[in-house]
Parts: sequence; C-alpha cells; structure tokens
Amino acid sequence: MNPFKNNKVIFVFFTILLDAIGIGILIPVLPDVIRRFTSDPVHVATYFGYFIGVYALMQFFSAPVLGALSDRFGRKPILLTSLCGAAVDYVLMAFSPSMWVLFIGRLISGLTGASITVASSYMADISDDTNRSANFGLIGAGWGVGFILGPLLGGLFGIIGPKAPFIAAAILNACNFLFGVLVLPESLSVVNRRQVAISSLNPFKSVVHVVRPSAIRLLVVIYFLVFLAGQVHPVNWTLYTQTKFGWTPWQVGLSMTFVGMTIAFSHGVLTRWLIPKWGEPRSVVIGLVGYVISFFTLGVISRAWMVIPAMLLFSIAGITIPAVQSIIARHVPSNEQGELQGSLVSLGSLSAILAPPIFTSLFVHFTSKPTSLYFPGAAYVGASGVCGVALAVWLVKRRSDR
Repeated sequence: MNPFKNNKVIFVFFTILLDAIGIGILIPVLPDVIRRFTSDPVHVATYFGYFIGVYALMQFFSAPVLGALSDRFGRKPILLTSLCGAAVDYVLMAFSPSMWVLFIGRLISGLTGASITVASSYMADISDDTNRSANFGLIGAGWGVGFILGPLLGGLFGIIGPKAPFIAAAILNACNFLFGVLVLPESLSVVNRRQVAISSLNPFKSVVHVVRPSAIRLLVVIYFLVFLAGQVHPVNWTLYTQTKFGWTPWQVGLSMTFVGMTIAFSHGVLTRWLIPKWGEPRSVVIGLVGYVISFFTLGVISRAWMVIPAMLLFSIAGITIPAVQSIIARHVPSNEQGELQGSLVSLGSLSAILAPPIFTSLFVHFTSKPTSLYFPGAAYVGASGVCGVALAVWLVKRRSDR
C-alpha cells in the first residue's frame, strides 16, 4: 500500500508553498535589481512592469502546451520541468551583467512555469464534488503561506547582498525539484491519458475554446477579470508603498508577509468553512463585493497602518477564485482537466500581460506628470472597477440561468 496515497493534497500544498516562497523572495528587491541598470524612477517603474509582463507572455504561450502535455504524459514530469526552469532563471538573475540577461531568465522561467497549471490539474484529478472547492482553496493557501515566508526572507537576504535572494530562490526550487522526484506520486493513471492534438497547443485557440458559447463562458470571463484586478499587487505594491509611505525593501517584505497571511487564512480556512456554508454561487457574490471594497480602500488610504484593515478585507474576497474554479472544473471530464487548467492559466497569463501597461501607466501618470492629480492609489481604484465589472457579469449570468 502506498503510504502517500491519502496525503496527495498535502504534497501539492508543499510543492506550491516552496514555489511561492521562491517567487515571494524577489518582490521586495526587484526595484533595486532594476536600479543596478537605471536610476530614472520612471524607467524603474516601466521596466518593473515589463519584467512581470514578459514572464506572463511566455506563460501565455506555454501554459496550454504544458497542460495538454500533462494530459498525455502525466502531471509529475511536467511539474519537475517547470521547477528546473525556475531554478535556471534565479541563477541568471543573481549573476546577470545586464538587463537583457534578466529578461532571458524570465523567458526561460515563463516557458517552463507550469506549477499552477499542473497543480490545479492534479487537484482536479484527486477531487470530487465534496472537496473540490476546498482542495483548490488549498492551492491558494500554499501560495499564501509562501508569500508569508517569501517576502520576509527576500527582505532579510536583501540585507546580505543583492545576489543573495536569487541564490536562495534557486536553492529552494532545487529542493522543490527533489521533493517532487522523491515524494510526489503521479495522479493521472495511464488509462485516463489522451493523445494531444497539435491544434490544442495553440494558446490563442485554447483561450477561444474556453470563451466560446458554453455553460462556463461567463464564469471564465469572471475568472479573467478577477485575475486582471489581482495583478495590481505584483505590478504596483512595491512601487506604491515605497512612493506613498517611503517603505524600504525590508518593510515591503514585512507587508507582503502580512498579505500572505491573509491569503493563507482565506484559502486555507475560510474557503473550507464559508463555501460549504454559503454555497458556491453566493460565495462568488460575496467574494466579488469584498474585492470591490478592498481594492478601493487600498487606493484611498492615507496612513501606512491602514494597510492592515484594508488587507483584512481580502480574506473574504479570497474565496472567489476557488468557488469559480470549482464550478468550471465540474463541467469538464477528468482527462481534459490539464487542457482546461492550462487554458485558465493562459487567461491568467494574458491578464498579467495586460496588467503592467494598464496599472503601471496609471501609477506613472498620477505620480510623475506635473499636470496630473497626484494619486499613487489610482491603479488600486482601477482594480476595484474591474472587479465591479466582474460582479455585473455574474449577476447577468445568474439572471440568465433562471
């Protein structure tokens, strides 16, 4: 008897946890990395957005490919490949002599960045209607705990030296790789694997496929809009808090640790408690309202301590994606979950491609141009509006279903 059979969810949790730690380490120090090559504040903000966008662009193209390949060859080998790509990226970032080498690292990491795609497919493989929302919530909890530890470690390692956070992230991803090789069992049986059509590897066709007229189309639109709004954090958080409150990388790391705590509590505790109690449809409504309020509040706060109550509002909002993802997954057979989750990750990546020019432009426009109103929180108010549109789409869907 396989002793790990009943603990697969826990293994996926720790896989996502380690991956998130590696990413979270970088958040507080990325602006300083860019400042090694340019000191212009506008250029720093712009390149910061580009840096995030190029990773998302590569994921957009690779996610459906890796998702479909995991339907054919299993989840485990694709996940291990993604971990190797991330480790290479961090090594390049640690020793990069120029900006273009940093972008090469991001290209490699984005092309192999399948952890969320495959982890979501893995969870779908081992879940049923009684635990699907809770299991998807655990993926978010892993990210949340990772972002508790990651930014904190990033701030600490940043004190040691500019290369230290990247070396630490590379080591963590290498450990994550060994964890997957030695511990993580395969979730997709050979009999449930399927041949992969070349056409299914086209990311544009993949996106069109999930937004075609169907029972899940409006749900996919909501998923995309919430992801687009959520990208305001990686795009603007460091720039916003450093500009508005004068925070150091260490303070940014501490704040992101708190953000991670709220995410972990939301996905690890509230998802398992509130969604079964309220039901998935009501959870979507409450979560979207929470996002509208919390993003708007973050945009208009005037004191640093106000970040704490504003972020606490995200605890309720965090139930939105697990509830939506569970409803979507219920409509798709098990041997197509890899393609579905790859398509959803492609949409998430598309949102991350669009977010930097949108939110960075808002930030730059309202902080750098003398003819504009000085308003560093403009991007967060914009994210609130995006979630308001998602709420309207959900209400339209519910009305059409009656």
